[in-house]
Amino acid sequence: MKLVEAIIKPFKLDEVKDALNEIGIEGITVSEVKGFGRQKGHTELYRGAEYVVDFIPKVKIEIAVSDELVGKVVETIQNTAKTGRIGDGKIFVIGLEEAVRIRTGETGGEAI
Repeated sequence: MKLVEAIIKPFKLDEVKDALNEIGIEGITVSEVKGFGRQKGHTELYRGAEYVVDFIPKVKIEIAVSDELVGKVVETIQNTAKTGRIGDGKIFVIGLEEAVRIRTGETGGEAI
């Protein structure tokens, strides 16, 4: 099992969610996060005053999947979230040691 984490632009969330649903992913966790990468934030003008926005709003998607689905999930997120501009985000694949469904007590692949 793996945990796929993707940091993407917020306006791409619905498109990514629909694409994941089409390949059979039934559950995802979504969090609103802030951060920066190479773009290092940007400058904005508000009521005549200029200020620096260090952290850019992003969306973090977390999906627990079986090893067989990892490649398909990563490819789907990458193709759907890509705009070709700086700040498109990152995808991380992390080993998932155990999963337990609280309601039924199922473990491992059955729990996800």
